Amino acid sequence: MTHFPQRSLALCVSLFIVGLAQAAPVAINLPAQPLGDSLQTLGRASVLQVVYEPAAVTGKTAPQVAGRMEPGVALQRLLAGSGLVGSVQGNVVSVTAPTAASAGAVELGATAVSAQGNALEGIATTEGTGSYTTGSMNTATKLPLSIRETPQSVTVVTRQRMDDQNMTDLNDVVKNTTGVIVQSYGPERVSYVARGFSVDNLMYDGLPTDVSTYTQDVVTGADSAMFDRVEVVRGATGLMQGAGNPAAAINMVRKKPTADLQASVTASAGTWDRYRTEVDVSGPLNQQGSVRGRLVSAYQDGNSFQDYVERERGVFYGVLEADVTDATTLTLGASHQDDNKANNWTGLPLSAAGTDLHLSRSTYVGPKWAYWDTDNTQAFANLQHAFDNGWKINLAMNKMWARIHMLGAYSYYSGDELSFGGGNYIYTDDHSSYDLYASGPFQLFGREHELVVGTGYREELFDGHGGYGDVTEQKPSYDLQGWTLKTDNSQVGTYVTTRWNLADDLKLILGGRLDWYDADIESTGGAKSDYKVTRHVTRYAGLVYDIDDTYSVYTSFTDIFKPQSALDAGGSVIAPIVGKNYEIGVKGAYLDGRLNAGAALFLVNQENRATNDLSGPSPCPSAPTSIYCSRASGEVQSKGIDLDVSGAITDNWNASAGYTYTHVIYKKDDVNQGNRFSPEMPRHLLKLNTTYRLPQFEKWRVGGTLTAQTETHPEGYSNFEQDSYALVDLMVGYKVSENVDTRINFNNVFDRSYYSGVGFGSLNYGDPRNAVFTVKWTL
Repeated sequence: MTHFPQRSLALCVSLFIVGLAQAAPVAINLPAQPLGDSLQTLGRASVLQVVYEPAAVTGKTAPQVAGRMEPGVALQRLLAGSGLVGSVQGNVVSVTAPTAASAGAVELGATAVSAQGNALEGIATTEGTGSYTTGSMNTATKLPLSIRETPQSVTVVTRQRMDDQNMTDLNDVVKNTTGVIVQSYGPERVSYVARGFSVDNLMYDGLPTDVSTYTQDVVTGADSAMFDRVEVVRGATGLMQGAGNPAAAINMVRKKPTADLQASVTASAGTWDRYRTEVDVSGPLNQQGSVRGRLVSAYQDGNSFQDYVERERGVFYGVLEADVTDATTLTLGASHQDDNKANNWTGLPLSAAGTDLHLSRSTYVGPKWAYWDTDNTQAFANLQHAFDNGWKINLAMNKMWARIHMLGAYSYYSGDELSFGGGNYIYTDDHSSYDLYASGPFQLFGREHELVVGTGYREELFDGHGGYGDVTEQKPSYDLQGWTLKTDNSQVGTYVTTRWNLADDLKLILGGRLDWYDADIESTGGAKSDYKVTRHVTRYAGLVYDIDDTYSVYTSFTDIFKPQSALDAGGSVIAPIVGKNYEIGVKGAYLDGRLNAGAALFLVNQENRATNDLSGPSPCPSAPTSIYCSRASGEVQSKGIDLDVSGAITDNWNASAGYTYTHVIYKKDDVNQGNRFSPEMPRHLLKLNTTYRLPQFEKWRVGGTLTAQTETHPEGYSNFEQDSYALVDLMVGYKVSENVDTRINFNNVFDRSYYSGVGFGSLNYGDPRNAVFTVKWTL
C-alpha cells in the first residue's frame, strides 16, 4: 500500500476496485492481522471501494474472519472491539470513529490507491468461490505466494473442481493432477509417481508425512470430504521436506470452520450399487462468533466391476477454532477414516512368460475370505498469533495413527504351473509432525522484504508383522511372526526463507535448511541396522521477474537428499542419494488472476543411487538373500516439459489443462546404463477438464474430462506393455433451486479397457464405463 504524508487533517486511504460493486456474499479467509490489511483484502474480495482514515486503524488488530458472507457482515466482524463504526452504502465501505461518523471520511481522489480487481488475491480458501484456482498458496516455501509468484510448477485442485469431477478421495485428485500418475501395484495398493520418481511427501495443512514402500498402503486414499483444496508442487521440495524424492509434494488443506452458519447434505448413487452420503455443518458456537466449529461426516458402500469385491468407508472430521484474543487463534481438530474392503492381496495373474492372459475385467482370482482393512486416525492443532507490525508466529502439530490388516492370496509359477500362497499381515504406522515458525516483513535498503524462520520435527514408527502359508477353502490362520519389520525414522530441521524485493518487478527467494536424520531398522530374525545424517544442508533459490502485469519468467534451484537402506560389502548403509533440481519457466495470470497458466522446463540429476556391486562377493555377506551387495555409484537424470492452465476463461466457463513430457534414464549404472528409469511413467501425459454453464439455460452446466498417455513398461516385466490410451468422462448438472443442485458423472464413456498397474506378478484393470448421480442440498 502506498504511503502518503500525514496532514493536520486526517487523510483517508481508499482502494478503488475495478468492476461492478456487488453486495452479494463473498468467500473470504482473513487471519488475525492488522486491521488495515484486513480492510484492504475485504475491498479486493468484495469489489467495493473501502474508505478509512489511516490514523483510525493504526495499532488495531482485526480478528480472524472466514467463510462466505455479505461484505457488511464481514466488516462488522472485522471491526468488533475496535471502537470504529463501519457502513456499506452502494459501492463504498466507510470506516470512521464514532465521533466523526456524521462528518464522514475525507476521500483522496487523485491520490487514492487502486487495487487490481482480483477477488481471489491473497485468499487461499477455495470453498464457496466456484473457482478452479486460488489466490494464495505456501506449500513450496511457506511464503503466502500466488501461483504466478511461486517459482516452481504447481497445481491447485480446488473444492469446486473436486465436486464437479466427483473426486471422493486423494487417488481421484492425483489422477486429475498435471504430471502425476497413480500406479496400482495391487487391487487396493497404489503409489504416486511424478517426473519419474515416487512421491514420498504427503502433507496435511503443510506438515509433511513420510511415505515409504509399506507406509503408502496406509496413508494414501484419504477421503476428500475433509479438504478445501489440494496443493501440488512438482519437483524437489527439500526446503520444506528435507529428505525426499524430487517428485512432488502433495499438500491436503483441510476445511476450516466458517463465521456464519452453513450446512449441506450430499447423496449419490452409482453403477455397481455404489452409494455415498456426506453431511457438512459449520458455523459460530457463541454469540460473539469468537468460537467456531465444523463437523463433516461421510459414508459410502458398494460393489465393484469385479466379482465378490466390495468396499465400505466411514469418515468423521471435526474442527474447532477459537479467537483466544483479537490477535491469537487456536485450532483443534481430529479425523477418523475406516475402510473395509472385501478384496484380494493381488490382482489377475499373468502368464508364466509375464504376458496378459486376457481374462475378463470382472474376473476375481482370489479366496472369498480375503479382505484389506485400513484405519487412519489423526489429531491436529494450530496456534497462531499476529503482531501489529505484520509479523506472525505459528505453532502446528499433526499426529497420525494408521493401521492395516490384510488377509489374502498371491499367485506365482512353479515352472509353467500356476500356484497360490496365502498371507496375513498387520501394519501399525504412527506419524508425528511438529512445526514452529515466524514470518513477516522487514525493511532494508529502502524496500520491504519478507522472512520466514522455523524449525520442525517429525517421526515415523512402523511395526509390521506377517505370516504366510498354503491357501485353503476355509479362512486360514497364519503365524504372524514369519515376517517382521520395525522402523523408527526421525528428522529434526531448521529452515529460513527470504523473499527479497530487489525491484518492483524483480523478486529473489533464497532459502536454506539444516537437518539431522536418524533411522533404526529391525527386520525378520532380529537383524538390526541404523543410519544417521548430521547437519545436512539443503539450499533453495528462486528468481521471479515480472515482464508486465500479466507475465512473469522464473528460474529455481534446490538440492536433493534421500537416505537409502541398501548395504555395501562391509555391512554399512550406503551414502544418501544427492542431486540437484533445476527449473525455468514462464507464468501468466489472466482475467485479474482468475486464470493461471505456466510453462516450464525441468532437469533433475540424482547421484549415489544404489547399484549392484558386480566386483564384490556373491551372495552379499551382509544381505545373504541378495545376489550382490550395493555401492553408491548410480546416476539418474530426469528432464522434460511441464504445462499447466487452470481457472475461469469466462464467468460461465471453468477449465484446467495439463501436459507433461518426461524423459528419465540411467545416466550411470553397472547394469542399466542408458536404459529407461521408471518405465511406468509415460513420456507424454495429457489431462484436460472443463465445465461450462449454459448462458441461455442458466440452471444447466456441462463438463468433460480427457486423460491420455503414451505407452508404459512396468519395471520388472520385460514382456508386458501398457499401450497408449485415452479416457473420456462427461458431466451434466442441473440446479433445481437455490438450495438443491444435481449432477451426473459418466466415467470412461467409451468403455476403454486399460491397466491401472502391474505388481507382484499380477495385473490390475482400471474401471470400465460407469455413472454416478449426485444430489446436494445446501442451507
